[in-house]
Amino acid sequence: MLNIDDLFKGRHFDREIIILCVRWYLRFKLSFRDLAETMAERGVSLARMTIMRWIARYVPEFEKRWNRFACRAGASWRVDETYVKIKGRWTYLYRAVDKQGKTVDFLLRAKRDVAAAKAFFRRTFKSQGRLPRAITLDGYQISHRVAREILDEHQRGKRTEIRSSKYLNNLIEQDHRSIKLRLGSMIGLKRFRCASITIAGIELMHRIRKGQFKLGKLRIKGRTAPEIWNVVLAA
Repeated sequence: MLNIDDLFKGRHFDREIIILCVRWYLRFKLSFRDLAETMAERGVSLARMTIMRWIARYVPEFEKRWNRFACRAGASWRVDETYVKIKGRWTYLYRAVDKQGKTVDFLLRAKRDVAAAKAFFRRTFKSQGRLPRAITLDGYQISHRVAREILDEHQRGKRTEIRSSKYLNNLIEQDHRSIKLRLGSMIGLKRFRCASITIAGIELMHRIRKGQFKLGKLRIKGRTAPEIWNVVLAA
């Protein structure tokens, strides 16, 4: 992993400006134009395409560095899919939260099919490093079948309960709203890869707001958001 100085080496703007623009774009309902105008009022002249390139370049790196301090989610999961439009076509965002509302994992896929469901469950089990005690799904039977098939690949997979409950899944349906509201304020996502990176950044900001990272050893209590980000990225 590059040190923080090398990560921003060769850029025309200070890293504080880059981090700030990436954070604000992912966190608030700002278009690239809005953000460029906001920075211009602070004496920083930026092109909209510059901010777009920063998102594509730095979101994967930021996510990787924050994930070093991620807390493991609970053992009872709520799993659901929501819709995201990319270049006029609907795609599917698979998401899971635990019973406390903490984000477990997510995956953007072009189709809602068996392959997509398998990819999501395999990714989620791997990222958490353990199998859940229970998985709550909607009534879509393919998801039930796929979840059981992937669980059966593991020695202790039969211990996981798979159930369907509209009431329990209200939690994740409400959690979708934070992601959809941010995506809805964007002019439009044009490319699948760019959309995937942007959603990963929005999910990262969502997890930070939920307090899903253990930062105690960094001794950043009482510091401002820019200071916290600098410490986490440099750690």
